[in-house]
Amino acid sequence: MTDTSGDPRNRTRGETPAGPPAGEPTQVKVVIPDEHSMVALLGSGDELLRVIEGSFDADIHVRGNEITISGTPAETALVADLFEELTALLAGGAELTAGAVERIVPMLRRKSGVRPAEVLTLDILSSRGRTIRPKTLNQKRYVDAIDQHTIVFCIGPAGTGKTYLAMAKAVKALQAKEVTRIILTRPAVEAGERLGFLPGTLYEKIDPYLRPLYDALHDMIDPESIPRLMAAGTIEVAPLAYMRGRTLNDSFIILDEAQNTSAEQMKMFLTRLGFGARMVVTGDITQVDLPANQAGGLQLVQEILDGVEDIYFARLNSHDVVRHRLVSDIVNAYEAYDARTRGTSGRAQRVPGNGRRDGMRDRAQREGRGAPGASRGVGPRAQ
Repeated sequence: MTDTSGDPRNRTRGETPAGPPAGEPTQVKVVIPDEHSMVALLGSGDELLRVIEGSFDADIHVRGNEITISGTPAETALVADLFEELTALLAGGAELTAGAVERIVPMLRRKSGVRPAEVLTLDILSSRGRTIRPKTLNQKRYVDAIDQHTIVFCIGPAGTGKTYLAMAKAVKALQAKEVTRIILTRPAVEAGERLGFLPGTLYEKIDPYLRPLYDALHDMIDPESIPRLMAAGTIEVAPLAYMRGRTLNDSFIILDEAQNTSAEQMKMFLTRLGFGARMVVTGDITQVDLPANQAGGLQLVQEILDGVEDIYFARLNSHDVVRHRLVSDIVNAYEAYDARTRGTSGRAQRVPGNGRRDGMRDRAQREGRGAPGASRGVGPRAQ
């Protein structure tokens, strides 16, 4: 790498090169080693180069294996660091994608002190021709915490890999014989539905709530071996209510959708911990399906267990969303709306009651009639 405003070898990573004052144009030249393909680095049809150009306020020109970057010292330094990270990924055998580039850029801008190449090359599990890795710095911290703590809580919005990464760590621990079984559980509460109203047997009623856990398992374990492992009790997928009264030794236990646990259920689950066991609890406190007047176990446990040794709280945000780009935008939009709502009304409140019946009652009162069902003895008893 050659910097026309000063030798970059005299600066640390992320530091603005010495030379022109901040804001004045400077130029940096990056020479890519011959062993790296420029097509692999810049993408087919310069796809990745266009992503890079759109991410920085700098001019980037490529000639052969030499890249010239013009702009402010801060921007040129970041672009040079980006190409250093990309070549490091190529040297490690990684395949570069537009998504990877888009994730590296904010890591560099936040100057976390951790190299993006270290984050994106941390292999958790290789299965069926693919490797599962963290894709953001917060995800790496979450994965590292699972190795270092007995109980880990991961709180974050949809699409941040909370459950998927925990599942990968569980399968890895089972393969390494660090545990003898995996237990996956969820509370059977979703979007206001009640099990009694669903068709079928108890198993058929519960199965749809656990289906996302089965889907993740099929990504990580040979589907033909899953029935055998479940029949042997090596892998267990069950609703949270089935955990009561048990002591879970030598197990990797994952509680998913924990925002839908009550305070009592959360205490019950955590006290199932046995010797040689690890627990990961995941949830999104912005998507709670509990009754409006019921305190959530995941919200409360943060206050109760904060500071307890060997318990870690990992928090992911919209920057860690690894689904479609719009998912991150949707999460940000909802967070902004919630902030506006709290600002105008003090606190967003959920109103108890049956929304459909309440709406019918309001309409009836506006029209001067009694509440629905009152004439049939459903309403309050007359005094």
